Amino acid sequence: MIFNCKSVEETQDLARKLARNINPGTTISLIGDLGAGKTTFTKGFARQMGIKDHVTSPTFKLISEYQGEKYKLNHIDAYRMNGSEDFLNIGGEEYLLSKNSITIIEWGDLLNDILPSKTIRVNFARIKSPKESRKIEISGIKFV
Repeated sequence: MIFNCKSVEETQDLARKLARNINPGTTISLIGDLGAGKTTFTKGFARQMGIKDHVTSPTFKLISEYQGEKYKLNHIDAYRMNGSEDFLNIGGEEYLLSKNSITIIEWGDLLNDILPSKTIRVNFARIKSPKESRKIEISGIKFV
């Protein structure tokens, strides 16, 4: 499914719609260049989960955990990892196997070899005009 979002708000609205269709135990891989909208998307997703904390990119701390109304969100950034081995060395498999949380991985394509087969993939691409426009392609789930 392909969506054209023309603003930060539209990107976050799309993420909220996706969040309404996701169950605990799901892994979501976000793929796109720097500034493509991965963290913006995650902020909208977290808001739908009832997370009140300020959601930021976990680039330097690698993993942020947020408690939602019903279950937890694990927000992971693989950008500074040297592949799957680094992820596994920090106990990453527990985030991929958790049945009581949802895991969102920015730069998830760097961990493709260990992601669960039912991982939802969200690809981001910037569109030149208007400035905040993004083409977002979601695979692995169908929703309205």
